[in-house]
Amino acid sequence: MIRVVVCGACGRMGGLVVRQMYRQRDMKLVSAIDAHDAPDIGKDAGELAGVGELGVVVVGADKLAGILRQTKPDVLVDFTNADASVQNIRVASEAGVSLVIGTTGFTAEQLAEIERVIRGKNIRAVISPNMSVGVNVFFRLVEAAAKMLGNDYGVKIVEAHHVHKKDAPSGTAKKAAQIVAKALRRDEDSIKIKSIREGEVIGDHTVIFSTPLERVEVTHRAQSREIFAAGAVKAIRHVVEKGTPGVVQDMWDVLAIG
Repeated sequence: MIRVVVCGACGRMGGLVVRQMYRQRDMKLVSAIDAHDAPDIGKDAGELAGVGELGVVVVGADKLAGILRQTKPDVLVDFTNADASVQNIRVASEAGVSLVIGTTGFTAEQLAEIERVIRGKNIRAVISPNMSVGVNVFFRLVEAAAKMLGNDYGVKIVEAHHVHKKDAPSGTAKKAAQIVAKALRRDEDSIKIKSIREGEVIGDHTVIFSTPLERVEVTHRAQSREIFAAGAVKAIRHVVEKGTPGVVQDMWDVLAIG
């Protein structure tokens, strides 16, 4: 049985991860964490996720170190915000707990610190700005298109999300830009990204390759947030069974599509 702690358990994605885990025979939620001042602190994480009482109450992140010692999880899953996630990673790494991180919005400095901590503590980790299987196939298609079309084509990325999303561009759009820039041996800043925040759009991403004569577009549209939680479940199994100590892996490693 894989024992899991979910950070951000009161959030939209955290709740979906709890719900997905509830359906798995080989996983057990052993603790649920959120901001110390979250209004749902003390409530049952299963009831918040809509799966019924699990006997796991939500605890403030300020108590994370003690909770990890008490519940001894195998994996910490984090869907919070960049600053909170960095702190949670530090605490989990000190406890020797493997990591599955779906949080976005990290700065370059934060990502460098995360890699240092994981390498220094020899922790198994999967970190991905988007854990959807479809999105990661989209990444692979974008890479192939960039390599085949080359620098004769201009590149633009358009991403749209709901009005509540705080980071822009999205982590998925930035990852797509990194992939294109690497494939074309160009500077990442040369890839233009247009961000749209409107309504309740879950997440649309399009990479456009164009010349004056034609356009090639590669698009992914998320129709349910369940796809991200389902990917997180795959990442949990992977980090336990195939994770490499001290190495940050991503969903390409999980899905073996690299």
